[in-house]
Amino acid sequence: MSGFAPNNDVDRVRDASDIVSVIGDHLALKAKGREYVCLCPFHEDRNPSMCVVPAKQMYHCFVCGAGGDVFRFIMEYHSMTFREALTHLAERANIELTPWKPSGGNVVQGGPQGASKSDIVEVNSTAQAFFRAILAHPEHGALARALIERRGISAEMVEGFGIGASPDRWDGLLTFAQSKGLSIEALRAAGLLKERDSGGMYDALRNRLIFPIRDQIGRPIGFGARRIDDEDEPKYLNSPETSAFNKSTTLFGIDRAARAIKKERVAVVVEGYTDVIACHQHGVEHVVGTLGTALTTGHAAVLRRLCDTVVLLFDGDEAGQRAADRAIEVLLKETIDIKIAALSGVTDAKDPDELLAREGGVETFSRAIEEGIDLLTWRFDRLRRELSGQGAARVTQRIEEEIQTLVDLGLEQLSPVRRRLIVRQIAHAAGVEEEVVRASMRLGRRGPIRGDEEMESEVRNERGRGRFSSREMLLGCLLSDDSLWVTMTSDEHDLIRITAFDSRASALVAQAMLESVENGTGTGLHPVLNELNAMGSEIGESDPSGRAVALCKQIDDQCEGERDRRARFLRECVKNLVLRESERESGPSVVDDAEALRAFMDRERAKRERFGDTTGRLSSGGR
Repeated sequence: MSGFAPNNDVDRVRDASDIVSVIGDHLALKAKGREYVCLCPFHEDRNPSMCVVPAKQMYHCFVCGAGGDVFRFIMEYHSMTFREALTHLAERANIELTPWKPSGGNVVQGGPQGASKSDIVEVNSTAQAFFRAILAHPEHGALARALIERRGISAEMVEGFGIGASPDRWDGLLTFAQSKGLSIEALRAAGLLKERDSGGMYDALRNRLIFPIRDQIGRPIGFGARRIDDEDEPKYLNSPETSAFNKSTTLFGIDRAARAIKKERVAVVVEGYTDVIACHQHGVEHVVGTLGTALTTGHAAVLRRLCDTVVLLFDGDEAGQRAADRAIEVLLKETIDIKIAALSGVTDAKDPDELLAREGGVETFSRAIEEGIDLLTWRFDRLRRELSGQGAARVTQRIEEEIQTLVDLGLEQLSPVRRRLIVRQIAHAAGVEEEVVRASMRLGRRGPIRGDEEMESEVRNERGRGRFSSREMLLGCLLSDDSLWVTMTSDEHDLIRITAFDSRASALVAQAMLESVENGTGTGLHPVLNELNAMGSEIGESDPSGRAVALCKQIDDQCEGERDRRARFLRECVKNLVLRESERESGPSVVDDAEALRAFMDRERAKRERFGDTTGRLSSGGR
């Protein structure tokens, strides 16, 4: 790991970053024995398939194979490099890192394709500091401060949400960036600067109140800007989509709301920056906002990791109705309940900002959320109101058409359990028998229905779960217990030579293990993961961290964490490999690695059942 990051820094940060706490900041964990389970964020998970193992400080998904340590989780979840993940976790743990620079001492810049995600986050952070300074400026921030005061935004919220202001000039940020030596290309890629037709650059955001748009860990990935002068158009501007900012997956305020959403198991979604801020200012913190879009499957994918229910709070106008309609597709694609709430049913206030400023506004707002209506019920109730006074035949026809619309949107593609529940909801909301809904589904069927169980089974088979070779299981034994390395001869060490593996991911694990041994840090899981993190771009499309964790966990589960069982299993792996090596010289092997190992474990299990667990006696006798 020379030139990468000091080992003691990595160990200090890992020791201070309990993986349950870190992953728990991002996902809703549920205890299951000595482990925790949750929805895996790295594939479209509908049933909790990711486990977090405190004893080994690792996570593993049994479906998609994702896995690793606390650094790997942050890297994958937030698309960070190892260095960025290390820095983030160090800041989280209040640890000061050793001064560091890459080998050769040169700072790596964005490639020929333009600014990277980290470049954009970096310039956004600097721009945010600039906007904050402008807001505090006696002259340039005066109008913005007056607007904040008129909107009733407290100083605490200004600080907490990082609100700033842009000056009323064409080159305020540009001049600042040039004085600081910032990358003009990165600022342009972030949407903060624009090109003039005549050449040169100018500020994209001028004379506006600036709202940083942050990801779940608080990094500024974009900006929202509200006009200060009512003559300026448009009223609101957002950063363009970049490698760091995607409107369809970003929720304003998620960094401040995530903890409250997990606690409440409910997320309230509103429409504007000031509505989100007003809710948080009045103590209603499980609230986030979309950024000029309706709720998308991307938003729902973020929220379902934190809660079970989303409440859409919208104005009762036509745009709000359309937003609620579009949420139906989200309901049928993500395993999350969606409710609709409207302030018009409880107050004459036009938005949460106005309502919460009134006496008793918090109670009224909370009542509106609590009285939210299930999305399907809301949709069919609206349909009945539209058909009021029409004949029974017309009403029946329209209800059947509505059911068919839901089928076309993907009702049939849900898992069997989810589909059954939705059919029941539709039948109740529409006031018809469940068989009517199922009949509509059969009429509109275009192909066989495939449930989650079938698809997840295919993924497991594709990943080869439980079909690791003896050579891979040997790696697993060494990852699970690094003291086993010294029980092997040098010839046996050669059994994990890199070129012997059919799987590139396993070969990379072996390479990392051998380098870790050479560096004197051993074969254990975390030293090997450190080496894999250090490899960076050398890994390519493979996922060796996930493979290392899968191997380690399989050995831990099969041997129930007992060293003597691991030692016997390692000897069986070595025996199988030596046999295969000798057979390879004399002819094709007829031994199935996985079958041989399973037979060995079956024999071990039968002995334990017949004679009891003798590992303790064997261990003491060995001493």
